[in-house]
Amino acid sequence: MFLAERLSNVDGKLMYQQKLSTLWDNIQYNNLKKEGSVNFPAGKKPEKLLSNIIELSTNPGDIVMNFFGGSGSTAATAMKMRRRFITIEQISSQIRLIKKRLQNVIHGDNHGVSNEVNWQGGGSFVYAELMEKNMGYLKDLENATTIDELNSVYQRMKQGADYDFRIDLSKYENDPERKSMSLEDQKELLIKMLNKNQLYFNEDNIDDADVRDLISDSDYQFNKSFYGKGNA
Repeated sequence: MFLAERLSNVDGKLMYQQKLSTLWDNIQYNNLKKEGSVNFPAGKKPEKLLSNIIELSTNPGDIVMNFFGGSGSTAATAMKMRRRFITIEQISSQIRLIKKRLQNVIHGDNHGVSNEVNWQGGGSFVYAELMEKNMGYLKDLENATTIDELNSVYQRMKQGADYDFRIDLSKYENDPERKSMSLEDQKELLIKMLNKNQLYFNEDNIDDADVRDLISDSDYQFNKSFYGKGNA
């Protein structure tokens, strides 16, 4: 820290600001490539930083919630500190990093805070994906390479997609200018029609007749167990 950042003007006098704690002084930010054995150095947070935060706010056995999984630093640290955790990630490449990193932790990864907390390996985790709803149509639209493929996806959308409430399908179908639009323009128009709040099925829909038929018995029982609504 520069000296100017440690000075504070109090009644016209420059005063030194005193640290309230040295809790954060032993965190190293310059050697992250070795932590976790996954190649994602730019956005990694040091396990020591995360362990301080987890230590301050939780007890062993508590659940650490992490909405942006990244390279799995928070999940890995939580596991080593014997906390349960839920970590969420949408980007496929990041999901692969997280799964690899947690497998390394289970097998006794000795980086980060492992020595400090005497981590010897063990533990487990469950990996699950959300069940696609509009997300399936979105992927098919993005992957369509011809107008015929695009129209085929649209016909399926008419049977089960959730649309933006402002969409008028008849107006779309009867638009005389639509047929002269390029593939990319038509694709963009159809993507805009989808309700982005319904990309995945909600857990509360699991017992709906039209949803239950789409789920295997094992997946159904897993969901009931995961959400604490069953005996599986």
